[in-house]
Amino acid sequence: MRSILIALLLSAFASTAFGGNLDFTLHKLDSGRPGPTVLVVGGIQGDEPGGFYTAALLVSHYKIKTGAVWVVPNLNFLSIIHNSRGMHGDMNRKFADLDPKDPEYAAIQKIKAIITDKRVDAVLHLHDGWGYYSPTYVSDWQCPARWGQSVIIDQTSVPGARFGDLQALAQKAVDDANQHLYEELHAYHVKNTHTHDLNNETAKEMSKTLTYFAINHGKPAFGIEGSKNITPFMSAYYHLAVVESFLNSFGIEFERTFPLDTKQVAEALQSNVDVSFFDNKVYLDLRNARARLRYIPLKKGSAVEYRPGSPIMALVSADKSLRVYFGNKNVTELDPQYFDYDTSLDAVPMTIDGTRRTVPFGSVVNVAGSFVVEPNHDYRVNVIGYAKPGHDDEGGLTIRRDDLKAGYSVDKDGSIYRVEVYKGDKFCGMILAAFQPDEAPRMAKARNDKLLTRLKTSGALELGR
Repeated sequence: MRSILIALLLSAFASTAFGGNLDFTLHKLDSGRPGPTVLVVGGIQGDEPGGFYTAALLVSHYKIKTGAVWVVPNLNFLSIIHNSRGMHGDMNRKFADLDPKDPEYAAIQKIKAIITDKRVDAVLHLHDGWGYYSPTYVSDWQCPARWGQSVIIDQTSVPGARFGDLQALAQKAVDDANQHLYEELHAYHVKNTHTHDLNNETAKEMSKTLTYFAINHGKPAFGIEGSKNITPFMSAYYHLAVVESFLNSFGIEFERTFPLDTKQVAEALQSNVDVSFFDNKVYLDLRNARARLRYIPLKKGSAVEYRPGSPIMALVSADKSLRVYFGNKNVTELDPQYFDYDTSLDAVPMTIDGTRRTVPFGSVVNVAGSFVVEPNHDYRVNVIGYAKPGHDDEGGLTIRRDDLKAGYSVDKDGSIYRVEVYKGDKFCGMILAAFQPDEAPRMAKARNDKLLTRLKTSGALELGR
Protein backbone atom coordinates (compact mmCIF):
# COMPACT_ATOMS: atom_id res chain seq x y z
CA MET A 1 0.00 0.00 0.00
CA ARG A 2 1.37 3.41 -0.95
CA SER A 3 2.46 5.60 1.94
CA ILE A 4 0.34 8.67 2.59
CA LEU A 5 1.17 12.10 3.98
CA ILE A 6 0.16 12.57 7.61
CA ALA A 7 -0.26 16.36 7.51
CA LEU A 8 1.33 19.09 5.44
CA LEU A 9 1.53 22.45 7.15
CA LEU A 10 3.78 24.89 5.32
CA SER A 11 2.97 28.05 7.26
CA ALA A 12 6.64 28.95 7.11
CA PHE A 13 6.28 29.90 3.50
CA ALA A 14 4.37 32.42 1.46
CA SER A 15 1.57 30.02 0.67
CA THR A 16 0.10 26.86 2.12
CA ALA A 17 -0.29 23.60 0.27
CA PHE A 18 -3.38 23.10 -1.81
CA GLY A 19 -5.83 20.82 -0.03
CA GLY A 20 -4.98 17.15 -0.03
CA ASN A 21 -1.95 14.94 0.48
CA LEU A 22 1.41 15.75 -1.09
CA ASP A 23 -0.05 18.62 -3.08
CA PHE A 24 2.37 21.10 -4.57
CA THR A 25 3.00 24.46 -2.91
CA LEU A 26 3.20 27.98 -4.32
CA HIS A 27 5.65 30.43 -2.75
CA LYS A 28 5.31 34.09 -3.68
CA LEU A 29 8.57 35.98 -3.25
CA ASP A 30 7.25 39.50 -3.67
CA SER A 31 9.49 42.53 -3.24
CA GLY A 32 6.60 44.94 -2.82
CA ARG A 33 8.24 47.10 -5.48
CA PRO A 34 7.20 47.46 -9.14
CA GLY A 35 8.48 44.93 -11.64
CA PRO A 36 7.49 41.82 -13.56
CA THR A 37 6.34 38.54 -12.04
CA VAL A 38 8.10 35.35 -13.09
CA LEU A 39 6.84 31.85 -12.33
CA VAL A 40 9.52 29.18 -11.71
CA VAL A 41 8.41 25.53 -11.66
CA GLY A 42 10.40 22.49 -10.54
CA GLY A 43 9.62 18.89 -9.72
CA ILE A 44 7.20 17.97 -12.50
CA GLN A 45 9.31 14.83 -12.94
CA GLY A 46 10.52 13.34 -9.69
CA ASP A 47 13.80 11.92 -10.99
CA GLU A 48 15.19 15.37 -11.95
CA PRO A 49 16.64 16.69 -8.67
CA GLY A 50 18.63 19.56 -10.15
CA GLY A 51 15.35 21.23 -11.02
CA PHE A 52 13.57 20.87 -7.69
CA TYR A 53 16.75 21.59 -5.71
CA THR A 54 17.08 24.87 -7.60
CA ALA A 55 13.47 25.86 -6.99
CA ALA A 56 13.82 25.05 -3.27
CA LEU A 57 16.91 27.25 -3.04
CA LEU A 58 15.04 30.15 -4.63
CA VAL A 59 12.43 29.86 -1.87
CA SER A 60 14.84 29.58 1.05
CA HIS A 61 17.95 31.53 0.04
CA TYR A 62 16.90 34.36 -2.29
CA LYS A 63 15.48 37.78 -1.53
CA ILE A 64 13.67 39.49 -4.39
CA LYS A 65 14.20 43.27 -4.40
CA THR A 66 12.10 44.33 -7.38
CA GLY A 67 9.11 42.62 -8.96
CA ALA A 68 8.17 39.12 -7.84
CA VAL A 69 9.22 35.52 -8.31
CA TRP A 70 6.58 32.85 -7.76
CA VAL A 71 8.02 29.38 -7.16
CA VAL A 72 6.43 25.93 -7.33
CA PRO A 73 9.31 23.65 -6.26
CA ASN A 74 7.39 20.38 -5.95
CA LEU A 75 4.79 20.16 -8.70
CA ASN A 76 4.74 16.35 -8.62
CA PHE A 77 5.61 15.68 -4.97
CA LEU A 78 4.51 12.03 -5.06
CA SER A 79 6.90 11.31 -7.93
CA ILE A 80 9.68 13.24 -6.18
CA ILE A 81 9.65 11.08 -3.05
CA HIS A 82 9.49 7.95 -5.23
CA ASN A 83 12.33 9.19 -7.47
CA SER A 84 10.08 8.48 -10.43
CA ARG A 85 9.52 10.32 -13.70
CA GLY A 86 5.81 9.97 -13.01
CA MET A 87 3.79 7.70 -10.75
CA HIS A 88 0.72 8.26 -12.97
CA GLY A 89 2.48 8.79 -16.27
CA ASP A 90 4.50 11.81 -17.40
CA MET A 91 2.83 14.89 -15.92
CA ASN A 92 4.59 17.08 -18.48
CA ARG A 93 2.51 15.46 -21.21
CA LYS A 94 -0.85 16.37 -19.67
CA PHE A 95 -1.27 20.03 -20.65
CA ALA A 96 -3.27 19.43 -23.84
CA ASP A 97 -6.20 17.06 -23.51
CA LEU A 98 -6.60 15.28 -20.18
CA ASP A 99 -9.32 12.98 -18.90
CA PRO A 100 -10.93 14.45 -15.74
CA LYS A 101 -10.56 10.99 -14.20
CA ASP A 102 -6.77 11.23 -14.40
CA PRO A 103 -5.31 11.18 -10.85
CA GLU A 104 -3.36 14.37 -11.63
CA TYR A 105 -6.22 16.26 -13.24
CA ALA A 106 -6.81 18.55 -10.23
CA ALA A 107 -3.11 19.41 -9.95
CA ILE A 108 -2.91 20.21 -13.67
CA GLN A 109 -5.92 22.52 -13.41
CA LYS A 110 -4.38 24.32 -10.45
CA ILE A 111 -1.00 24.90 -12.10
CA LYS A 112 -2.74 26.03 -15.29
CA ALA A 113 -4.61 28.64 -13.26
CA ILE A 114 -1.32 29.91 -11.83
CA ILE A 115 0.35 30.04 -15.26
CA THR A 116 -2.55 32.01 -16.76
CA ASP A 117 -2.78 34.43 -13.83
CA LYS A 118 -2.71 37.90 -15.37
CA ARG A 119 0.17 38.90 -13.07
CA VAL A 120 2.54 36.27 -14.49
CA ASP A 121 4.79 37.71 -17.23
CA ALA A 122 7.02 34.69 -17.96
CA VAL A 123 7.58 31.07 -16.97
CA LEU A 124 10.82 29.16 -16.29
CA HIS A 125 10.43 25.37 -16.15
CA LEU A 126 13.31 23.43 -14.55
CA HIS A 127 14.39 19.93 -15.63
CA ASP A 128 17.35 17.54 -15.80
CA GLY A 129 17.99 15.61 -19.03
CA TRP A 130 20.41 12.86 -19.93
CA GLY A 131 23.66 13.74 -21.66
CA TYR A 132 24.56 17.07 -23.22
CA TYR A 133 22.63 18.72 -26.00
CA SER A 134 24.75 19.75 -28.98
CA PRO A 135 23.42 21.09 -32.30
CA THR A 136 25.97 18.83 -34.05
CA TYR A 137 26.85 15.20 -33.37
CA VAL A 138 29.93 14.72 -31.19
CA SER A 139 29.09 11.41 -29.49
CA ASP A 140 26.03 9.47 -28.40
CA TRP A 141 26.03 11.49 -25.17
CA GLN A 142 26.67 14.84 -26.84
CA CYS A 143 24.39 15.27 -29.82
CA PRO A 144 21.10 16.79 -31.07
CA ALA A 145 19.07 13.93 -29.52
CA ARG A 146 20.14 14.83 -25.98
CA TRP A 147 18.46 17.40 -23.71
CA GLY A 148 20.91 18.06 -20.90
CA GLN A 149 22.54 21.50 -20.53
CA SER A 150 20.15 23.34 -22.81
CA VAL A 151 17.61 26.14 -22.74
CA ILE A 152 14.48 24.94 -24.54
CA ILE A 153 12.18 27.18 -26.53
CA ASP A 154 9.14 26.01 -28.47
CA GLN A 155 9.42 28.78 -31.04
CA THR A 156 11.47 31.87 -31.77
CA SER A 157 9.09 34.43 -30.28
CA VAL A 158 5.71 35.13 -28.71
CA PRO A 159 4.43 38.10 -30.74
CA GLY A 160 3.03 40.95 -28.66
CA ALA A 161 4.11 39.52 -25.31
CA ARG A 162 6.37 41.22 -22.83
CA PHE A 163 9.70 39.34 -23.01
CA GLY A 164 8.41 37.72 -26.20
CA ASP A 165 11.80 37.41 -27.96
CA LEU A 166 12.42 33.85 -26.79
CA GLN A 167 15.46 33.26 -28.97
CA ALA A 168 17.34 36.37 -27.81
CA LEU A 169 16.57 35.84 -24.13
CA ALA A 170 17.49 32.16 -24.27
CA GLN A 171 20.74 32.92 -26.10
CA LYS A 172 21.73 35.51 -23.51
CA ALA A 173 21.06 33.03 -20.70
CA VAL A 174 23.19 30.43 -22.48
CA ASP A 175 26.02 32.91 -23.04
CA ASP A 176 25.95 34.01 -19.40
CA ALA A 177 25.97 30.44 -18.05
CA ASN A 178 28.83 29.49 -20.33
CA GLN A 179 31.05 32.07 -18.65
CA HIS A 180 31.12 29.87 -15.53
CA LEU A 181 31.64 26.27 -16.68
CA TYR A 182 33.46 23.60 -14.71
CA GLU A 183 34.17 21.77 -17.98
CA GLU A 184 33.68 22.67 -21.64
CA LEU A 185 31.51 19.57 -21.95
CA HIS A 186 28.95 21.35 -19.74
CA ALA A 187 28.38 24.16 -22.23
CA TYR A 188 24.78 25.26 -22.72
CA HIS A 189 23.02 25.64 -26.08
CA VAL A 190 19.62 26.87 -27.14
CA LYS A 191 17.37 24.06 -28.34
CA ASN A 192 14.35 25.17 -30.38
CA THR A 193 11.83 22.35 -30.72
CA HIS A 194 9.74 24.32 -33.30
CA THR A 195 6.70 22.77 -31.66
CA HIS A 196 4.12 24.54 -33.80
CA ASP A 197 5.96 24.34 -37.13
CA LEU A 198 7.27 20.79 -37.27
CA ASN A 199 5.18 17.68 -37.81
CA ASN A 200 7.42 15.14 -36.11
CA GLU A 201 7.28 13.04 -32.97
CA THR A 202 9.28 15.50 -30.85
CA ALA A 203 6.98 18.38 -31.77
CA LYS A 204 3.90 16.28 -31.02
CA GLU A 205 5.26 15.46 -27.59
CA MET A 206 6.24 19.06 -26.90
CA SER A 207 2.74 20.25 -27.79
CA LYS A 208 1.51 18.53 -24.60
CA THR A 209 3.95 20.29 -22.26
CA LEU A 210 3.69 23.01 -19.64
CA THR A 211 5.79 25.51 -21.59
CA TYR A 212 3.77 25.14 -24.78
CA PHE A 213 0.56 25.57 -22.80
CA ALA A 214 1.98 28.80 -21.40
CA ILE A 215 2.98 30.06 -24.85
CA ASN A 216 -0.48 29.32 -26.21
CA HIS A 217 -1.83 31.59 -23.47
CA GLY A 218 0.50 34.44 -24.36
CA LYS A 219 3.12 33.73 -21.67
CA PRO A 220 6.78 33.51 -22.73
CA ALA A 221 8.08 30.21 -21.38
CA PHE A 222 11.48 28.54 -21.27
CA GLY A 223 12.58 25.03 -20.36
CA ILE A 224 15.89 24.94 -18.49
CA GLU A 225 17.68 21.59 -18.56
CA GLY A 226 20.53 20.50 -16.32
CA SER A 227 22.22 17.17 -16.91
CA LYS A 228 21.76 13.84 -15.14
CA ASN A 229 25.35 13.03 -16.06
CA ILE A 230 26.65 15.43 -13.40
CA THR A 231 25.87 15.62 -9.69
CA PRO A 232 22.50 17.12 -8.70
CA PHE A 233 24.34 19.88 -6.83
CA MET A 234 26.31 20.82 -9.95
CA SER A 235 23.13 20.69 -12.01
CA ALA A 236 21.49 23.07 -9.50
CA TYR A 237 24.52 25.36 -9.77
CA TYR A 238 24.07 25.60 -13.54
CA HIS A 239 20.31 25.99 -13.17
CA LEU A 240 20.83 28.97 -10.89
CA ALA A 241 23.29 30.56 -13.32
CA VAL A 242 20.68 30.33 -16.09
CA VAL A 243 17.78 31.45 -13.88
CA GLU A 244 19.73 34.45 -12.63
CA SER A 245 20.50 35.48 -16.20
CA PHE A 246 16.79 35.44 -16.99
CA LEU A 247 15.96 37.42 -13.84
CA ASN A 248 18.53 40.03 -14.86
CA SER A 249 17.06 40.18 -18.38
CA PHE A 250 13.58 40.62 -16.92
CA GLY A 251 14.80 43.46 -14.69
CA ILE A 252 14.21 41.58 -11.42
CA GLU A 253 16.76 42.48 -8.74
CA PHE A 254 17.64 39.86 -6.14
CA GLU A 255 20.06 38.85 -3.41
CA ARG A 256 21.45 35.37 -2.78
CA THR A 257 22.71 34.26 0.65
CA PHE A 258 25.62 32.13 -0.61
CA PRO A 259 28.43 32.35 -3.20
CA LEU A 260 27.49 30.61 -6.45
CA ASP A 261 29.56 27.45 -6.78
CA THR A 262 28.77 23.76 -6.49
CA LYS A 263 30.08 23.36 -2.94
CA GLN A 264 28.10 26.34 -1.66
CA VAL A 265 24.96 25.13 -3.43
CA ALA A 266 25.27 21.80 -1.62
CA GLU A 267 25.83 23.50 1.74
CA ALA A 268 22.90 25.86 1.21
CA LEU A 269 20.61 22.93 0.46
CA GLN A 270 21.79 21.02 3.54
CA SER A 271 21.19 24.05 5.77
CA ASN A 272 17.44 23.51 5.46
CA VAL A 273 17.17 19.78 6.21
CA ASP A 274 15.25 20.13 9.45
CA VAL A 275 11.73 19.81 10.77
CA SER A 276 9.79 21.12 13.77
CA PHE A 277 6.61 19.76 15.29
CA PHE A 278 3.67 21.33 17.12
CA ASP A 279 4.70 24.98 17.19
CA ASN A 280 8.39 24.20 17.73
CA LYS A 281 7.92 21.99 20.80
CA VAL A 282 10.11 19.47 18.98
CA TYR A 283 12.85 20.47 16.54
CA LEU A 284 15.16 18.06 14.70
CA ASP A 285 18.25 18.97 12.72
CA LEU A 286 18.42 16.16 10.14
CA ARG A 287 21.41 17.18 8.03
CA ASN A 288 23.39 14.12 9.09
CA ALA A 289 20.66 12.14 10.81
CA ARG A 290 20.87 8.54 11.84
CA ALA A 291 18.84 6.16 9.71
CA ARG A 292 16.28 5.81 12.51
CA LEU A 293 15.42 8.08 15.43
CA ARG A 294 13.41 6.45 18.19
CA TYR A 295 10.92 7.67 20.77
CA ILE A 296 10.23 11.07 19.24
CA PRO A 297 7.69 12.72 21.60
CA LEU A 298 4.64 13.63 19.52
CA LYS A 299 1.22 14.84 20.64
CA LYS A 300 -1.26 12.16 21.62
CA GLY A 301 -4.62 12.17 19.83
CA SER A 302 -3.66 14.76 17.25
CA ALA A 303 -2.79 14.87 13.57
CA VAL A 304 0.95 15.32 13.15
CA GLU A 305 1.55 19.04 12.64
CA TYR A 306 4.97 19.84 11.29
CA ARG A 307 6.89 22.63 9.67
CA PRO A 308 9.64 21.57 7.23
CA GLY A 309 12.79 23.59 6.73
CA SER A 310 12.51 23.21 2.97
CA PRO A 311 9.52 23.03 0.60
CA ILE A 312 10.84 19.76 -0.81
CA MET A 313 10.60 18.01 2.57
CA ALA A 314 7.71 15.74 3.52
CA LEU A 315 6.75 13.26 6.21
CA VAL A 316 5.14 10.06 4.99
CA SER A 317 3.59 7.33 7.11
CA ALA A 318 5.13 3.86 7.01
CA ASP A 319 3.57 1.27 9.33
CA LYS A 320 4.00 2.86 12.79
CA SER A 321 6.82 5.21 11.82
CA LEU A 322 7.23 8.41 9.84
CA ARG A 323 9.67 8.60 6.95
CA VAL A 324 11.25 11.98 6.38
CA TYR A 325 12.05 12.84 2.76
CA PHE A 326 14.21 15.65 1.45
CA GLY A 327 13.41 15.60 -2.24
CA ASN A 328 13.84 11.98 -3.28
CA LYS A 329 16.16 11.14 -0.36
CA ASN A 330 14.78 9.31 2.67
CA VAL A 331 16.92 11.12 5.26
CA THR A 332 15.64 9.27 8.33
CA GLU A 333 12.74 7.39 9.87
CA LEU A 334 11.05 8.55 13.08
CA ASP A 335 9.49 6.24 15.63
CA PRO A 336 6.97 8.36 17.54
CA GLN A 337 6.13 8.03 21.22
CA TYR A 338 2.86 9.77 22.03
CA PHE A 339 2.32 12.01 25.07
CA ASP A 340 -0.14 14.53 26.34
CA TYR A 341 1.46 17.96 26.00
CA ASP A 342 1.92 20.49 28.82
CA THR A 343 1.91 24.19 27.87
CA SER A 344 2.98 25.70 31.19
CA LEU A 345 6.58 26.12 30.05
CA ASP A 346 8.15 27.38 26.83
CA ALA A 347 11.82 27.77 27.87
CA VAL A 348 14.28 26.52 30.48
CA PRO A 349 17.32 28.12 32.15
CA MET A 350 20.59 26.43 31.19
CA THR A 351 24.25 27.02 31.95
CA ILE A 352 26.27 26.34 28.81
CA ASP A 353 30.06 26.35 29.15
CA GLY A 354 29.71 28.46 32.29
CA THR A 355 27.24 30.99 30.85
CA ARG A 356 23.67 31.06 32.11
CA ARG A 357 20.90 31.72 29.60
CA THR A 358 17.22 31.05 29.07
CA VAL A 359 16.73 28.66 26.14
CA PRO A 360 13.35 28.36 24.35
CA PHE A 361 12.09 24.96 23.29
CA GLY A 362 12.93 24.22 19.65
CA SER A 363 16.40 25.73 20.01
CA VAL A 364 19.83 24.29 19.25
CA VAL A 365 22.57 25.22 21.73
CA ASN A 366 26.23 24.83 20.82
CA VAL A 367 28.28 23.24 23.59
CA ALA A 368 32.07 23.29 23.77
CA GLY A 369 32.48 21.50 27.09
CA SER A 370 29.37 20.99 29.19
CA PHE A 371 25.85 22.12 29.94
CA VAL A 372 23.49 22.06 32.91
CA VAL A 373 19.71 22.37 32.85
CA GLU A 374 18.71 24.26 35.97
CA PRO A 375 16.69 21.94 38.23
CA ASN A 376 13.03 22.62 39.02
CA HIS A 377 11.08 20.31 41.33
CA ASP A 378 7.95 20.75 39.16
CA TYR A 379 9.68 19.47 36.01
CA ARG A 380 11.86 16.55 35.02
CA VAL A 381 14.77 16.67 32.54
CA ASN A 382 15.59 13.67 30.36
CA VAL A 383 18.84 13.92 28.38
CA ILE A 384 18.51 11.17 25.79
CA GLY A 385 21.61 9.00 25.88
CA TYR A 386 22.81 9.97 29.36
CA ALA A 387 24.80 6.95 30.39
CA LYS A 388 25.09 7.16 34.18
CA PRO A 389 22.43 5.14 36.08
CA GLY A 390 20.61 6.24 39.20
CA HIS A 391 19.15 9.52 37.95
CA ASP A 392 15.45 9.86 37.17
CA ASP A 393 15.93 13.58 36.60
CA GLU A 394 19.01 14.98 34.86
CA GLY A 395 18.19 18.55 35.89
CA GLY A 396 21.12 20.06 37.81
CA LEU A 397 23.66 17.58 36.44
CA THR A 398 26.71 18.70 34.49
CA ILE A 399 26.49 16.89 31.15
CA ARG A 400 29.56 16.37 28.98
CA ARG A 401 29.85 14.56 25.70
CA ASP A 402 31.61 11.65 27.44
CA ASP A 403 28.53 11.16 29.60
CA LEU A 404 26.38 10.36 26.58
CA LYS A 405 26.05 7.19 24.52
CA ALA A 406 26.80 8.05 20.90
CA GLY A 407 24.14 5.66 19.61
CA TYR A 408 21.42 7.92 21.02
CA SER A 409 22.54 11.05 19.19
CA VAL A 410 20.41 12.62 16.48
CA ASP A 411 23.36 12.73 14.07
CA LYS A 412 25.71 10.01 12.86
CA ASP A 413 28.74 11.79 14.37
CA GLY A 414 27.47 11.50 17.94
CA SER A 415 27.42 15.27 18.41
CA ILE A 416 23.75 16.31 18.75
CA TYR A 417 21.59 15.12 21.65
CA ARG A 418 17.97 15.65 22.71
CA VAL A 419 17.23 17.40 26.00
CA GLU A 420 13.58 16.74 26.86
CA VAL A 421 11.53 18.32 29.65
CA TYR A 422 8.44 16.76 31.27
CA LYS A 423 5.88 17.76 33.87
CA GLY A 424 4.78 14.50 35.40
CA ASP A 425 3.83 12.30 32.46
CA LYS A 426 3.25 15.26 30.13
CA PHE A 427 5.79 16.46 27.57
CA CYS A 428 6.78 20.14 27.71
CA GLY A 429 9.37 20.54 24.98
CA MET A 430 12.79 19.70 23.59
CA ILE A 431 16.14 21.41 23.06
CA LEU A 432 19.07 20.07 21.02
CA ALA A 433 22.55 20.20 22.55
CA ALA A 434 25.15 20.22 19.78
CA PHE A 435 28.69 19.47 20.92
CA GLN A 436 31.21 21.23 18.75
CA PRO A 437 33.49 19.21 16.43
CA ASP A 438 36.72 20.19 18.19
CA GLU A 439 35.40 18.99 21.55
CA ALA A 440 36.41 15.34 21.03
CA PRO A 441 40.18 15.99 20.56
CA ARG A 442 40.18 18.40 23.54
CA MET A 443 38.41 15.87 25.73
CA ALA A 444 40.75 13.09 24.60
CA LYS A 445 43.73 15.23 25.60
CA ALA A 446 42.14 15.97 28.98
CA ARG A 447 41.54 12.26 29.58
CA ASN A 448 45.13 11.43 28.62
CA ASP A 449 46.51 14.17 30.86
CA LYS A 450 44.39 12.87 33.74
CA LEU A 451 45.62 9.33 33.14
CA LEU A 452 49.26 10.44 33.06
CA THR A 453 48.81 12.35 36.30
CA ARG A 454 47.27 9.31 37.96
CA LEU A 455 50.04 7.02 36.73
CA LYS A 456 52.76 9.39 37.92
CA THR A 457 51.09 9.73 41.32
CA SER A 458 50.85 5.97 41.70
CA GLY A 459 54.42 5.41 40.56
CA ALA A 460 53.31 3.14 37.73
CA LEU A 461 55.42 5.05 35.22
CA GLU A 462 58.55 4.15 37.14
CA LEU A 463 58.17 0.59 35.86
CA GLY A 464 59.12 1.73 32.41
CA ARG A 465 62.67 2.69 33.31
